[in-house]
Amino acid sequence: MASCCTAKFRFSISSCRAARSPRPFPGSLIHSFPLFHSPFARPMKPTNLRSVSASTEVSAGAASSTPTFSWNDVVRVSQPEFNPNDSSNLRGFFDKIKACNRGAELQSEFLPFVVEDQIVGYIHKGFAENLRSFEDVFILSKDNCDGGKVMLHQSLKSADDRTRAVGEVIKCLAENELIPGIRNELFPVTSSYGAPVFFSLERAAAPYFGIKAYGVHMNGYVEKDEQKFLWLGKRSLVKSTFPGMLDHLVAGGLPHGIACGENLIKECEEEAGIPRTLSSRAISVGAVSYSDIDGHRFKRDVLFTYDLKLPESFVPNNQDGEVESFKLIPVKHVANIIKRTDFFKTNCNIVIIDFLFRHGYITPECFGYLDLLQSLKSGDCS
Repeated sequence: MASCCTAKFRFSISSCRAARSPRPFPGSLIHSFPLFHSPFARPMKPTNLRSVSASTEVSAGAASSTPTFSWNDVVRVSQPEFNPNDSSNLRGFFDKIKACNRGAELQSEFLPFVVEDQIVGYIHKGFAENLRSFEDVFILSKDNCDGGKVMLHQSLKSADDRTRAVGEVIKCLAENELIPGIRNELFPVTSSYGAPVFFSLERAAAPYFGIKAYGVHMNGYVEKDEQKFLWLGKRSLVKSTFPGMLDHLVAGGLPHGIACGENLIKECEEEAGIPRTLSSRAISVGAVSYSDIDGHRFKRDVLFTYDLKLPESFVPNNQDGEVESFKLIPVKHVANIIKRTDFFKTNCNIVIIDFLFRHGYITPECFGYLDLLQSLKSGDCS
């Protein structure tokens, strides 16, 4: 019995670990790219286009691998002359959207997670077996009509009680290496953005319970010599996720109890040393979403997007140790990096592609324009 478990929990977690096998798509050309209206929409059509890397091929799904590319490599592959036959179509962008939206065909392996008659998440049937022994916290029902669901025990009536009880379970699962990377950061559990919060859940556990997770992502740009540039960051090599990969200037999850705008200001200071006098000028420009199944993990993320025009004199300075370095790169060249490589953290690609649309770098003359535009909200954006 794990040391964290109290007498209240009858606990016997199986030794099974979540399967983490890649799910490559068969090669075929993209003719359309369907919009997901729910997490259980039909699978996206694949492409046979392979991304190019400068000095190493970084798998989009390999969050724990450490790439070896340098800023020199980034600059080299971003140049127009690097690939003179690079076409104007959008297949390279579709490839990056697809990397964030895997596994839709595996929908039947997940059970609805229901609180107060509202679906707040989806839990893999195999992972749900780890919850069965916590019978004072979780109830796994068997319904001949809908295949079953996971619920909280009826004695857990308040948000605080649920947060505490579920938190104890998460602690036990983490000690048994079933939920890695505990962050000690709580995310709200709700049916949709702005709806009542049923309880709060450890951030690292969010994909294992399939709850909607919200974040704030900001593109910081500079205008000079009649050209736009984006500030990019290279993530620290000690980051637990996507170490050493490229990022846009500022991003962060949206914890319980803080508004989007205030959270962005906090992240601006921590990640890039942007003072409130500048960050308060950031403009909210919408949201993107994706839905990704990987083994027992179901990521249902909505990212609120922001633009911040920065003065030419400003240079980012990381404060929390999560960013190794920054570089200012022309927007057109950033687009080439996305199309040609897997250098970016996967969801950053979506946020920057959204920026390319809004600033006129992707136009209706490009084949697949509307399909790509729709695909930026491939998850349940609610």
